[in-house]
Amino acid sequence: LSLSLSLSLSLSLSLSRIVSLVSPAPHPTPPLSKMANPTLNRKNTLSALLWENVQAMNDESGFDVVIVCCGTQTQADYWQSRLEMGKGVVLGEGSQPLAVCEDWDGGAGNALGTLYAFQKARKLALELGNGDILAKLQEGSISVGMYHTAGKGTRLAPLPGSENNNKPGVKLPASIDIGGRPRAITILEAVVKQTSIYADSRKGRLSVFWGDQVFIPSVHVPYEPRHHVDILCSLGPMPSAEEWQEKGLEKYGLIAVNAAGQAAQVEKVDYHTAQELLADLGEVTMVGTSLGSFSVSSVMLDVLLDEFSTELKRKSGKLDTDPHLWMPMTLPEAGYELIMGRKISPHRARAHYSRVQAMLDALKARDASCMDRLFGAVNVGRDSIWWDYGQLKLYYRNMMLLRDDTEEASLARSFLGMPGRTHGSELFGTSMDGRSVVQGCSLGAGRVTNSVLCNVHAAEIDADGCILVNITAKKITARPGSLVYNVVDDTDAGVIADENVALAGVWREDGSDVKMKAYTSMDTGKLWEQREFDNPHTFKEVYDMNRETDVAAIERRRLTRQHAAQREVLSSVETKTRDDSVQSVILRSIPSFLLGGAVGALAFMYMRRK
Repeated sequence: LSLSLSLSLSLSLSLSRIVSLVSPAPHPTPPLSKMANPTLNRKNTLSALLWENVQAMNDESGFDVVIVCCGTQTQADYWQSRLEMGKGVVLGEGSQPLAVCEDWDGGAGNALGTLYAFQKARKLALELGNGDILAKLQEGSISVGMYHTAGKGTRLAPLPGSENNNKPGVKLPASIDIGGRPRAITILEAVVKQTSIYADSRKGRLSVFWGDQVFIPSVHVPYEPRHHVDILCSLGPMPSAEEWQEKGLEKYGLIAVNAAGQAAQVEKVDYHTAQELLADLGEVTMVGTSLGSFSVSSVMLDVLLDEFSTELKRKSGKLDTDPHLWMPMTLPEAGYELIMGRKISPHRARAHYSRVQAMLDALKARDASCMDRLFGAVNVGRDSIWWDYGQLKLYYRNMMLLRDDTEEASLARSFLGMPGRTHGSELFGTSMDGRSVVQGCSLGAGRVTNSVLCNVHAAEIDADGCILVNITAKKITARPGSLVYNVVDDTDAGVIADENVALAGVWREDGSDVKMKAYTSMDTGKLWEQREFDNPHTFKEVYDMNRETDVAAIERRRLTRQHAAQREVLSSVETKTRDDSVQSVILRSIPSFLLGGAVGALAFMYMRRK
């Protein structure tokens, strides 16, 4: 009996783990290599292009140099370490990460900020013994990608506060291998992975991106750069006055392109004003909204560094690319003065315009034909797919998308590297429906329905229509519309998330933490200085408390506590599973014992009668 129980228990536990790891989901997402199934109609050109681009993002080695511009030095230290560990996963094996801090009072703006970050990255590369990245750009031997991550993340609160103001470090519900351990991928890592698709086309160029949105182009991506500056945009045919108004194009920064491929930028103007401003461009054949992301040739970069060397040395002034570079480069003086007159005096507008035109004279001295290929557009396609994570409601919406059976959801799961809806997880008695996504979790008794989970560990769980990321607790109860993020709870009651409420743990350097709440549908930027729910602080107070925190040190403390709690939870789950298995084996054995006893009794009675 003892041997039978032991063997049955061992086999029961082994099969439990094998089943949960190998085939835990009733309807798993196909492996990446088989994602493009006939039901997605791959013969359709648009569908084929979208899948081609996602596949390229998963395959590309990316930029040779990756520069991350951070708000504090501790954030820069964090990203330098994290991206070094991410080589071969997020970056190419041979990529060089260079994380720098924009220590510029009042902010430099994205134009001066780009130049300043490049200067600091160039110095850091030399200190690390990796050579002169400007010289290598001029040789055309490397491509450089830069990622701006500045901003408080007011509209994404309370998640950036949970990452100690490290907004690009906000996690998405998908696991990647970082330093030999599974970790949730960050927004910045997803952006670096997505934009890697442009690296091969941009040797000898500096590419600049923003760190809070991912897009899948709906056009063929590789191209041959012709212009000293090119900018990503979503182009379509030049609209009529009625279409311009219907689409609300007067609300956006727009890129207009003529038949020769030359482009110009205008900002928030009506149809007739745009026609007047673009008269010098000739017949406009295409127009579209600007994404803001751009690339510049090494020659243009050198000219910009020279022109603004005084500001860079003094760390003074604030200039942005659209109003202070692209528009004075591409518009006539009267048009530029008309647009900028809303913000600054006509005198200042004319003075800045003259300065930029003088800078272009310096460019002409190095490239006589530069004006024929000064500014161009790189089309991402009108049917591109966008996943914006800059607002709490958009973060929630785009994460819940992962549950769906649509082509967009399949593209998102593929992009995030999910080989199936359930991956790297152990489900000890937890029932799960066919819509949920469970990544890197260990769960005891309970149920998961219509939810998205990543790195969740609980002895008991009741999750319905929610998102759970980085949670460890004895018990989790999450209602529809809820979002729980970065929480470790050792109470018997566990984590309770009410309907449509976001709950995030904010950790401190002494190892303590507080919980912050918000509605998942609200614009938290409008409530930045208000105390909502029973929050112990306003979102602004959390931001101020986090200003000088060591991001890496706090994450290490959080992970240490999380791993300890995970071991305790897993131990209790395995103990309960073992006890349940013993009980099950005994119960299954009772009929056999009873039958054996009955047969023995009958045999004994028969022998006595004989």
